[in-house]
Amino acid sequence: MKILLLGGGGQVASAMVACRPAGHEVVETSIQNLDVTDAAALMAATAKAEPDWIVNGAAYTAVDKAESEPDLAKAINDMAVGNMARAATRYGCRLMHISTDFVFDGRSNRAYLPTDEPKPNSVYAETKLGGERQALAEGHSIIVRTAWVYASAGRNFPLTMLRLMREKPEVRVVADQIGTPTWATGIAQTLWCLMDRSAAPGIYHWTDLGVASWYDFAVAVQEEALERGLLDRKVPVIPIATEEYPTPARRPAFSVLNTDSTRALVKTAHHWRHNLRMMLNELRTA
Repeated sequence: MKILLLGGGGQVASAMVACRPAGHEVVETSIQNLDVTDAAALMAATAKAEPDWIVNGAAYTAVDKAESEPDLAKAINDMAVGNMARAATRYGCRLMHISTDFVFDGRSNRAYLPTDEPKPNSVYAETKLGGERQALAEGHSIIVRTAWVYASAGRNFPLTMLRLMREKPEVRVVADQIGTPTWATGIAQTLWCLMDRSAAPGIYHWTDLGVASWYDFAVAVQEEALERGLLDRKVPVIPIATEEYPTPARRPAFSVLNTDSTRALVKTAHHWRHNLRMMLNELRTA
């Protein structure tokens, strides 16, 4: 199998390269050498690569900044995905697109199913939902919604917490937003599995197992990092309410995704705390 990987250097894209199965080829592009909003350039890259799959690891992920840059967010998260889906159709391959839990408004009292109606409540969420619709319009695409993604490199919650815990006398973390931390490597392995199985077009959900608040996640980061010598002191982690940490974009209060249907195909799910340990072990040996 050969994939054209867009968004090279990002957390999930890097993990896909690192865990590439034997006998699979990756043609990796980055924002520096391929502008995904340029339809002609995307068509040319697809024609040259002759892939079995286009995997979209490119996204505008600055949730708050999107409120003041809606056109740019839409160009990358929505319109560009349409270009990818049409390129896949023209050159006889399929699109694997990564989406987000933010397409839901967070008012559910149970984990969201892939079939639940999205209700975005931010510019970022609206553009990601637009990208999903663009992908589905071509009929061959797979969309994988995930949440709270992190890795041992990049900009993410655990690495931010480690920095703050080294610099500050205490950290204050929102405790009333509930979701599931998800290691980029686990997502990458799932994407490879779905492609290897030629999974049916449609929407899939994937996160690590279990649930947490951002506060729970921060407490776990500190505990596991102290055990591994990544921190040399313990600082208070203070739970706060969302209204004490106002942001331009609204976040869903509850965005746990039901992954049952995906786990019927992908058997290697782990609890989020197990995968946090794996990431911190990776960070320690880097």
